[in-house]
Amino acid sequence: MFKSKMLIVALLVLFCIIGASARSCVSVVPQTGQTECWDEDGKVIDCEGTGQDGDLQRGLPWPNPRFTDNDDGTVTDNLTQLIWLKNANCFGKRTWSEALNDCNTLADGDCGLTDGSVAGDWRLPNVRELNSLIHYGVYYPALPDTAGTGQWSENNPFTGVQVLDYWSGTTPATCAWAMATCAAAIRTTPSTCGPCAAAIDNLII
Repeated sequence: MFKSKMLIVALLVLFCIIGASARSCVSVVPQTGQTECWDEDGKVIDCEGTGQDGDLQRGLPWPNPRFTDNDDGTVTDNLTQLIWLKNANCFGKRTWSEALNDCNTLADGDCGLTDGSVAGDWRLPNVRELNSLIHYGVYYPALPDTAGTGQWSENNPFTGVQVLDYWSGTTPATCAWAMATCAAAIRTTPSTCGPCAAAIDNLII
C-alpha cells in the first residue's frame, strides 16, 4: 500500500513545471487570458501566492489590440497572424463535409468578403489554430474581444458568434476535432455518416 501511494505521488510530481527555471525561459506558448483565481467552491479569491494561472500569467503576452478588423470581411489575429472570416455564422449549421467544402470554395463576394480572395484561398482551421482563439478567463462564449482584455461581444471583432461547436480540419480516425465556444473545450465529434449523423448536423463553422 505504501509503495503504491508513493508511486502516485511521484507521478503527480512529474506533471509539475519547475518554477525557478521557468522564469528565465522565453515562452512561445501564449498566455491563456486568465487573470482571476477561484477556490474549490468556485468563488473568486485573491490570486497572490496561489500558483494558479491567474496568479502567474505565464506565457507569451497577448498584443493589444489582439485583433484587427481589416474592413474587408476579415479579422487578423495579431497574436498568431492568422486571418479569420469576420462573420462567424455565415454558413449556419453544417456537417463536417459541408464545412470543408464551404471553406474550400469561399471567395470574395461571399459572407461579406471584399478581400479579393478566390476559391481555394480559405480552409477550415486545424485544431490548434482554432484553439488559439480561446480566452480561458471568460465563457459563454470563451472568446476575447478586439483588445484581448475582455469577452467577445457582437462585432467586437467577430459577428454572429454561436455558443455551439465549431469544426476544425483536424481528424483523428473517424472523428473531427471541434471547439465548444461555451466553455473553452476542444473535443472530438464524429465526422462520418451513419448512426452519428444526427450528432453532427448541429455544428457550425
